[in-house]
Amino acid sequence: MDTKNVIAAISLSAAVIILYSLFFVEPPDPSNIKKDQIEKTKNLESSDTPSIEKNENFTKLNRKDALLENDRVYFENDNVIGSISLRGASIDDLTFKGYNIELNGNKKVTLLNPRKVEDGYLIESGFVTTNKNIDVPDSSTIWEISGNKKLTNNNPIKLIWINPQGIKFEKNISLDDQFLFTVKEKVINSSNKTYNFYSYGQIIRNKIPEISGFYILHEGFLSVLDDQLIEEDYDDIQEKKFTQTARQGFFGYSDKFWLTSIVPPRNKEFKTTFDYKNKFRANYISSEGIEVGPNDIIEEEIQIIVAAKRVETIDGYAESLKINKLDLVIDWGVLYFLTKPLFFAIDYFFKLLGNYGLAIIAVTICIRLVFFPLANFSFRSMAKMKMLQPEMKRLKELHKEDKMKLQQEMMALYKKEKVNPMSGCLPILVQIPVFFALYKVLFVTIEMRHQPFFGWIKDLSDKDPTSIFNLFGLIPWDPPSFLIIGVWPIAMGVSMWIQQKLNPAPPDPIQAKIFMFFPIFLTIILAPFPSGLVVYWTINNILTMAQQVVIMKRTSVKTT
Repeated sequence: MDTKNVIAAISLSAAVIILYSLFFVEPPDPSNIKKDQIEKTKNLESSDTPSIEKNENFTKLNRKDALLENDRVYFENDNVIGSISLRGASIDDLTFKGYNIELNGNKKVTLLNPRKVEDGYLIESGFVTTNKNIDVPDSSTIWEISGNKKLTNNNPIKLIWINPQGIKFEKNISLDDQFLFTVKEKVINSSNKTYNFYSYGQIIRNKIPEISGFYILHEGFLSVLDDQLIEEDYDDIQEKKFTQTARQGFFGYSDKFWLTSIVPPRNKEFKTTFDYKNKFRANYISSEGIEVGPNDIIEEEIQIIVAAKRVETIDGYAESLKINKLDLVIDWGVLYFLTKPLFFAIDYFFKLLGNYGLAIIAVTICIRLVFFPLANFSFRSMAKMKMLQPEMKRLKELHKEDKMKLQQEMMALYKKEKVNPMSGCLPILVQIPVFFALYKVLFVTIEMRHQPFFGWIKDLSDKDPTSIFNLFGLIPWDPPSFLIIGVWPIAMGVSMWIQQKLNPAPPDPIQAKIFMFFPIFLTIILAPFPSGLVVYWTINNILTMAQQVVIMKRTSVKTT
């Protein structure tokens, strides 16, 4: 194996890892509107659909006071708990029962908050009209509850409001056993006049939430409209409004682990808008009015999903509700064809072994088995290259003044011995996509969140918390984050160093020094990565070394 090629391959691997984690931005599916869509957007801006813009001036409150300000109807199932404000009938209080904010804490993750809270985050829906002579319910409307006083997965609720013109508005809200609210909106016209109404739904967010800070994950506005995935960042929407029509799809906000989304009425054209005016808004409004005549009733149904982004849950809703591409709310990335199958493999072994760390090791073994023939070919070639080291050294001494002649003699030697100097790089190059895919799985899937391994690893999605600079906790000192280089990263670096010793030694002293420091370099680079990823890399190194030692012994090559 040519040392320069090896160094180039490893350097490329490290460079790609660093650039990917720091600078690589996945291009979203065509979120830039095409020319025909731009024309459609211009037409939308001048359409006759009513506005759902509301001027609101209010004093900010803390969450406890905001919840006590209005009467509420409470909801609960096995996964969520919260309440719906009877002022405005908005879903503005939701906590996930199964997820803690911190690993060892007891405080649960709260996603939705009332509009008067600084980080207000809420969902509202209903009807609007272009007729200025009738009243429609808005954010200040006080609704009455009829029948059940608490919403559960077995008990839906009904909210009622009657305007001065005698038109009755009803909301029938049901909750499944996970994260799905189904809202059936009714308008009951008891008058002798005909009116037009437009259904709408919107999600309001007062401020930008705390972002994970990694470019490999989209956090912000997200929708699939007529089969088109659209991802918009918060700062982009602050600068420019997004508007598009569709007949099917969903929209909302995607956080790293949480989703808040609305599925508009099916097979009816609607306009979706993302904008910012002192608050972020993601909403839809039906493109055409629905006529309700004297003594007539109209009804629209929307689905609201406020979920922890568990793969089984999201895929289940995508199938049962027939929501196209809902699975993309989990940002599997451009290596979708690798990341999702890799997750299912890890999840399978987790259910079998009961520990995600053991599942990662099991998947590592499976990956090694898949690449076994390629690795065998590579290691045989490397073994032959190591056997040729004395002859290569002799040729370099013989032709040190004639580089061209040296190159010719080296190529002749490779041809005679049937050795490919590039073959040693193949396992490294093939593993790069798998490495990225596993990194993505560990980073974006909530199933990996707060999952322990053994010993000191309490969260496989977080870095190894130990550090060599305080002797792994023996010295009572907390080193800064950049000095946290734990046991598993060091084990990975040591395994890389041993593996390096099994390979042909670079004859060039400068190359040898670079090669010698590379395990240290990668140890420092990978120390902040999820510990599950470092476990994978370390076990993979150990399996690779075992395979390499066996092959070298069979080819009578010394391993020291």
